Amino acid sequence: MAAPSVALVWYLVIAGPQGGMVVLPSTFDTREQCTSAVTEYQKQPTPAGWSVQCVPSASPFAEEGESE
Repeated sequence: MAAPSVALVWYLVIAGPQGGMVVLPSTFDTREQCTSAVTEYQKQPTPAGWSVQCVPSASPFAEEGESE
C-alpha cells in the first residue's frame, strides 16, 4: 500500500501597504510556474508598497480517502 504523496499547490498572494492581502484564485502546480507569473505581474506598473509573492499550500486532494 503506497502512502499518498502530499502535493503542494502554489498561490499568488498580493500584499498591500496597509497589511491587507489578496490571494488570487489561480493556483500553480510548481513554484517555477508561480514565480514566472510573479515576473509577468511585476512588468506591470504597481502601486507603491504592494508586493507579490508565491505561497505554498498542501493540496486538499492529497488527504482524500484518509478520513474514517
